[in-house]
Amino acid sequence: MDKPLHSLDWSLVQVFLTVAETGSLSAAARALGASQPTLGRQIRQIEAKLSAELFTRQPRGLTLTDTGQALVGPATRMRDAMAEITMTAAGKQTRVEGTVRITTSEVVSHYILPPIIARIRQAEPLISIDILPSDTSENLLFREADIAVRMYRSEQLDIITRKIGDLEIGVFAAKSYLDHNGRPKTAMEMLDYDLIGFDRVERIIRGMRDLGIDANRDMFQTRTHGQAVYWELIRAGCGIGMALALIGDIDPTVERLHLGIAIDPMPVWLATHQGMRQTPRIRRVWDMLNDGLTAFVS
Repeated sequence: MDKPLHSLDWSLVQVFLTVAETGSLSAAARALGASQPTLGRQIRQIEAKLSAELFTRQPRGLTLTDTGQALVGPATRMRDAMAEITMTAAGKQTRVEGTVRITTSEVVSHYILPPIIARIRQAEPLISIDILPSDTSENLLFREADIAVRMYRSEQLDIITRKIGDLEIGVFAAKSYLDHNGRPKTAMEMLDYDLIGFDRVERIIRGMRDLGIDANRDMFQTRTHGQAVYWELIRAGCGIGMALALIGDIDPTVERLHLGIAIDPMPVWLATHQGMRQTPRIRRVWDMLNDGLTAFVS
């Protein structure tokens, strides 16, 4: 079943595999940075070349046919081989130049990385930097990013990690909100106020449960998926929320609440593929990220 795929350009195989993994043209288009009509034409092109129907069109997406399912394995092996070729070639580079793609969370991208990137660019003008703000994990194995700044340790094989330190978390609210509604003195009193939470991540809920509070999603009157949006909701006066202390403590529009509770800090890890670690430009940016982030952690 590998042989038919060898007659296709890798770009078409990548399209097939992405659509198969995401289950829809729209999701695949977002993942590949392409338009949905373009991917639709490419899928039809693949099916014409192979003289086989690979997907069954459903009202809510695409499902693999038996033939399509049989091709997923060979397509995945092709992706692994292409990734290995890219890693090997990149690892042989000797000049400190080229592009380095860094992925991290929205809030780190907004409030921590910019001054560090400015220092990197000043020191290494031949290195270009791509920042991928994302609250989902970019796959380092397939070069969606070269270096990740993550709030957890990667468990993927072939990934090298280094813990930089911990970021302090605090409880904050806009001064305008507190002036109008009063200031809670304990965690239990805080439950009588408007709370800001995350829409899809249960980090805050789990933290509150660790403190003995029977928390659930409905306790949060305002919710969002984006970390940067979350902070702006706090600043706007939507209620009480948790945020990085290094951001909240320097903002004159908000106030930190001391509720007598211990909040676990947020760890900061660097991660990259082991095949890329010694590439000169990756090594240089890795080292400068390490130095820059060290100034923010404890």
